[in-house]
Amino acid sequence: MQAAPTRTRFNPLSIGAHWLTLVLLIAVYALIELRDIYPKGSDARELMKTWHYMLGLTVFGIVFVRLALSAIFRAPPIEPAPPKWQLSLAKAMHVALYAFLVAMPLLGWLAVSAKGHPVPFFGLELPALVGPNKALGKNIENIHETIGVLGYYLIGLHAAAALVHHYLMGDNTLRRMLPWRARERSSAQSRGLRSA
Repeated sequence: MQAAPTRTRFNPLSIGAHWLTLVLLIAVYALIELRDIYPKGSDARELMKTWHYMLGLTVFGIVFVRLALSAIFRAPPIEPAPPKWQLSLAKAMHVALYAFLVAMPLLGWLAVSAKGHPVPFFGLELPALVGPNKALGKNIENIHETIGVLGYYLIGLHAAAALVHHYLMGDNTLRRMLPWRARERSSAQSRGLRSA
């Protein structure tokens, strides 16, 4: 009886959730960074802020879907296997990314609640997490913005690490998460081609 072949890629649902998270994060950042092209109080600026809130809260929901998927489907192994210190560093990076993806929407929800504004979510109004308190709202918003800046570095490091693994180390770290099936050749195949 043959053993089941080892998976070389993440489950398609995990891959989809990963790239959807990235697309949403780009939109969330773009909406808040570009809002200044419209004057304060304008309908367009308020609409951009509303979409920032809604898409940020969507990220919050997707995080829990991703955690469930990672519990159900095991990650395929990295081949060739990296040293243990790299695996430990990668695990720390993933913990930091998940903490960021949970903390940012939660802080945004708290800030909007404390400012006494409704918390919109695609036609619904989510409950306030705290009562109106302008000073608290401003403090939470400042923390939210600071962590948002740190998020640029965190996401950038994550992307850079994947590229280093792919182009410098030559392992399958990036290929495991690509939305399309990358063309892979084993070292045995490539040796066979060279000797032919």
